[in-house]
Amino acid sequence: MSQTPPRIMPKPFNAPPQGLWRATPPAIFPPIMGLLGMGLAWRQAGNILPSAPNWIGEMILGAVSLLYIFAVVAYLAKVARRPSVVADDLRILPGRAGLAAGADAGFLFAAVLVPYSTDAAKTVLVLSLVALTIVAVLTIRSLLIGPTEQRRVTPAWHLAFVGYIIAPLSAVPLGWIGLSQIIFATTLPIAAAVWIISAMQFARADVPPPLRPLLAIHIAPVSLFGIVATLLGYTTLALAFAWIGVTALIVYLGAIRYLTKGDFSALWGAFTFPLAAFANLMFAAATLKPMPFRLIGGLELVAATLVITYIAVKIMQLWTRGKLAKATNAAVV
Repeated sequence: MSQTPPRIMPKPFNAPPQGLWRATPPAIFPPIMGLLGMGLAWRQAGNILPSAPNWIGEMILGAVSLLYIFAVVAYLAKVARRPSVVADDLRILPGRAGLAAGADAGFLFAAVLVPYSTDAAKTVLVLSLVALTIVAVLTIRSLLIGPTEQRRVTPAWHLAFVGYIIAPLSAVPLGWIGLSQIIFATTLPIAAAVWIISAMQFARADVPPPLRPLLAIHIAPVSLFGIVATLLGYTTLALAFAWIGVTALIVYLGAIRYLTKGDFSALWGAFTFPLAAFANLMFAAATLKPMPFRLIGGLELVAATLVITYIAVKIMQLWTRGKLAKATNAAVV
C-alpha cells in the first residue's frame, strides 16, 4: 500500500530569513564602546586614585574586549552574505550611529592592547582607521542620495566624522605623534562646526523626546580633545577642555529629565560613551592638576559605571531576544 507523502507546509511569505546573525543590528556597538571607555577609565583610575586597584580595569577590559570581538564577527557575518547591507544600515540614524561607533570602538580596543602587544595594537588601529573612513565615505554618499531631511546635522555626525580623535589614545603611546597631531588639528574644526550647527538647530526647534539621548554625544568630543591635548603636551588646551567638560556635565545633569523623557530605547546607548570619556578626561587632567579633577573623576566614574552597565545590559538583552534589530530597523539579509 502506497504511503501518502507528508504534507509540507509552505513558509509564510514574510517569514524571517533563516541563519545565524542575518539581522545583526549596528545599535549593539554604542554601548560596547561605552563599556570599553569605562574599562579604560578604571585602568586610569588605578594609576590616579590610591584606593582603586589596577585589576578592576583589566578585568573589565578583558571581558568587554571579547564582547566587542564577538559583536564585530556577528556583524561581519551579515556583511559576508551581502556587502551592500552596510549601505542599507547607513540609511537610518541608528545604523549610521551604530556603524560609526563600531569603528570608533576599534580605536579603544587598540588602546586596550597597547600594554600587551604593540604589533596587535598597531594592526587594530590601522584597521579601525580604514573602517571609519569607509563608514564616513558611505555615510556621505547615503546623505547625498537620501531624502533632504536626512541631511540635518545630528550629534551622531561626531561619531562618523570626528571619531578619528579617539585614535591618538593608542597612536601616541605607539609613537605616532605626527599622525595624532594631524588628527587633532583636522577634527577640531569639524567638531566645532557640528557643535555650532547643532546649537543653531536646537535654538530653532526642539528635539523629539526619542532622539534626545543623542544630545549627550556632544560631550564626548570635548572629553576626547582634552585627553589628546594632554597626551600631546598641549597643557593649556587640555585644562580648558577639562573645565568645559565639567561645565557641560553640570548642564547635562540639570537637563537629565529632559534628556530621558522618552521611553528607553537603543538610542540610550548614546549616554554610555560620553560618560566614560568624561571620566577619562578627568583622570587625564588630574595628571596636570590633581585637584579637583581627581575627585570629580572618581565620583563620576562610580556613577557612570552603574549607568553604563545598566544601559549596556538592557540593550544586549534586546539583542539576544531578537528585538533590537526590529526596534532599530536594522537591515536583514
